[in-house]
Amino acid sequence: MNSEPRHNYRHKPEHVVSHMEVNKTRVEGRVKIYFQRHLQVLMSCLGQLYRAPISNLLTVLVIAISLSLPALLLVALDNARSLIVGWDDNAEISLFLDPSLTHSDGERVKEQLLGWRELSSARYLSAQQSLLDFKAYSGFGEVLELLDENPLPAVIVLTPRDSTPDAVAPLLERLQQLPEVDLAQLDLEWLGKIYAMMNVAERAAWVLGVLLAIAVLLIVGNTVRVSIQQRRTEIEVCKLVGGTNSFIRRPFLYMGIIQGAVGGMLAIILVSSALFLLNGPVVQLSTLYQSNFELLGMGFLFSLLLLLSSMMLGWLGSLFTVSYYIREIEPS
Repeated sequence: MNSEPRHNYRHKPEHVVSHMEVNKTRVEGRVKIYFQRHLQVLMSCLGQLYRAPISNLLTVLVIAISLSLPALLLVALDNARSLIVGWDDNAEISLFLDPSLTHSDGERVKEQLLGWRELSSARYLSAQQSLLDFKAYSGFGEVLELLDENPLPAVIVLTPRDSTPDAVAPLLERLQQLPEVDLAQLDLEWLGKIYAMMNVAERAAWVLGVLLAIAVLLIVGNTVRVSIQQRRTEIEVCKLVGGTNSFIRRPFLYMGIIQGAVGGMLAIILVSSALFLLNGPVVQLSTLYQSNFELLGMGFLFSLLLLLSSMMLGWLGSLFTVSYYIREIEPS
C-alpha cells in the first residue's frame, strides 16, 4: 500500500516540469512573434521614408531646427556661467579704513578678518602703499604730487570664499558695520546684474523650448494626418478583416519616433557645428584678455536628453493624431 503513493509522488514532478516547459515555449514563441511584428513594422516605416524622402526630409529638418534653437541657447548660457565662475574667483572686497587708524590698527583688523570663515585671504595696504599704487596705475601721479597730504586711506583687500551675490550681500553688510571701516565695496558688484540677466535668459530659453516643442508636435501630427488620409482605404480594409486600432496605429507611431530620432540627431549636429564655428573667434577674443577660455560642448548627457526628447515628441505627435483620426475611419 505504501508503494503506490511513492510511485505517484515520483511521476508528479515530471508532469509539472513538462507543463512548465510547454508554457515556457509558448511564452517564448509569443515574445518572438511580438518582436518580429515590431521589426516588420519598423522596416516598413524605413521603406516608406526611403520612398518619400523629400516630404519626410522637410519634416525632419523642421524638427531639427526647432530643437536646435533652444538647445544652442542653453549651451550658450552654460558657457556664460563657466566664464562668470572664472570672474567670481577674482572677486575682491575693498575695505576703506578710517583715516584715524594707525598702521598697527590696520594690521590688527586684517588679522581679525583672517579668522572669518567666509574669507579666504586678506591683504593690507597702507595709505602710503595705496598712494604709490595709484600713481603707478592711474596716470595722475604728477597731480597727486601737488597735494600737501595723502588723500587715500588704508585699504584691506579681501577675497571671499563664495562670490555669488547671495553669499556676498550679507558679508558686505557685516563688514560695513565694523567700527574701523568707512566703506566696504565689492569690486565686481556688476556680477549680480549679470546673474539676474542670465536667469531671465534661462527662463526665456525654456519658454522658447516649450513653444518649439509644441510646434514639433503639430508638425509631426500634420505629417501623420496626411499619411492617414493617403492610406485611408488600406485602414478600412484592415478593419474589415479584424485589425485592431492598436495594430493600425503601430506603424504611424514608429514613423513619428523615427522622424523624431533623425531630427534629434540633426539638431545635435547643428548645435555642435555652430559651437565649432564660434570657438575659433571666441578663443582669439579670450586671448586678447589674457584668458584661456574655450566654448564648452553639449556633453553626452545633454545630447542624449535632446535625442530622447525629440523621439518622445515624435511619438506623442503621432499618438495624438492617429488616435483621433483612426476612430473616425470605419469601413462602409
